[in-house]
Amino acid sequence: MDTHISANPFVAGNDENERLALEECVKRQRVDHRVSVLILPAGRCSLAINFARLGATVTVGDVATAQREAEGRILAHGLRDDIRFIPCELTDLPDAAPGEPFDIIVLRRGLCSMPYDQARAIVRQLLLKLKIGGKLYISILGLHSELGEGYPGGELTIEQRFAKLSPALAEKYGIERPVCLYTERNLFMLLLEAGASVLRTLTTTYGNVKGVAVRV
Repeated sequence: MDTHISANPFVAGNDENERLALEECVKRQRVDHRVSVLILPAGRCSLAINFARLGATVTVGDVATAQREAEGRILAHGLRDDIRFIPCELTDLPDAAPGEPFDIIVLRRGLCSMPYDQARAIVRQLLLKLKIGGKLYISILGLHSELGEGYPGGELTIEQRFAKLSPALAEKYGIERPVCLYTERNLFMLLLEAGASVLRTLTTTYGNVKGVAVRV
């Protein structure tokens, strides 16, 4: 591994996909000097802040109710000129987001909240927001994680799999709506069917699934 990348303090972190995305940003900065990144959802903006500190121009998308808190965090870190917030839902992405086309898109969660065919359409839409050669990093809840215990959709094909968690786990994690849980192969096929070239997939220790794909 490139020791310069590993030594960068903004590339540290426990999430494998996010670490890979930050490393990709460092590599691209050496050539393009200004990398454009989209992160969905914004969360606490820690990932966006790390990208901005690497010199990237970052757009974060999240529900409108998250805007004030997100922009407050961005302002507190002095990065108002480097990170932009756009109010949006994953199912209602803007036709042209600031910074588009992007070098990197990180989808941290959200695909499980919709049926497989809808998720495939969303991934296809995100791929079109990338530059040719741009990379998409996806994290998704796994069928073989704790959430799969007592999950009634577990025996169904991925195209039919959209059901509520067991009552105990739904209460524990506050997930009351139906979800589609994925195996690693399911995510691989989702990316492939959406038109991406799949670079890697992995299953975490906790059974969740992650993937990296490139627009070709």
